[in-house]
Amino acid sequence: MSSVVLDLSVTTQGPTYPPSEIMDKDGNFVTIGRINRAGDDDTVSAAWGSALVAQDSPLPPFGAQAPYRILRELTDDDRDMELYTLPLPLPCNNYPMLFAPEQRPDAHEVVRPSHPLHQAPIPDLREADGPRRRDPITLGQWRRARGQVEVTVTEGGTAAEFEFWFTGLIPDSVYTVMSLRQKDLDPAGPTRPGPLGIPNAFYADRGGAAHYTARLPDPFPAPDRLGANRVINVVVLWMSYQQNYGGAIGHFGLGGDIHAQLKLTGPSFQELITRS
Repeated sequence: MSSVVLDLSVTTQGPTYPPSEIMDKDGNFVTIGRINRAGDDDTVSAAWGSALVAQDSPLPPFGAQAPYRILRELTDDDRDMELYTLPLPLPCNNYPMLFAPEQRPDAHEVVRPSHPLHQAPIPDLREADGPRRRDPITLGQWRRARGQVEVTVTEGGTAAEFEFWFTGLIPDSVYTVMSLRQKDLDPAGPTRPGPLGIPNAFYADRGGAAHYTARLPDPFPAPDRLGANRVINVVVLWMSYQQNYGGAIGHFGLGGDIHAQLKLTGPSFQELITRS
């Protein structure tokens, strides 16, 4: 039986476009993740970091990278910055993915403004049903999240168990976990990112602690297997509408209704192999 234990890193980013799944009150991207910067000889570097990125940053074709227009680096002085959702349609987005094709085939046509995270419009909300009140969610609070995942190949190598432990999450909140597979961002034909387990939801308690487990069949096929599409990352999502979406990770994704808060900083699980 093979297993690996990995620490998750705080982020606000899914793919590199949009540059972040979180904005500030002025519509700038609050980016913790891969920061695209101009390199030598017209190259683009993408080291892990944190920066305030302009919404009008250059947008290359899907699969390509361009330097972000960086307004400034983020520092500890930004701890009280209030965090916002992205508006719809998603700005600075080149990912041609319909995340919930059965539930929301019109997702790319929806127009909505940006909202403070703590005031995101929960569908069908009635005050009589007792919505939990929250203070504004700040960058300092977001950055307190910590997580660890243990992945174990089980059932004779045909499946893998994922077990997560969390602290410092946004209290009294619905979270989900998604998987990222190696072809989900393939410009030649991206596959649709999916939940890590169904249902993929968990709830952070009033202290911000949580635990989650999931089992996936054959998530780590050998790279040379025909049609192999390995899980290469796991992403923990704060759900601004306080719901999950069945077999989809969200209706709009990428900061419209899901917001990456923890993930691995790069492709992982290379040492694990499963079989069908």
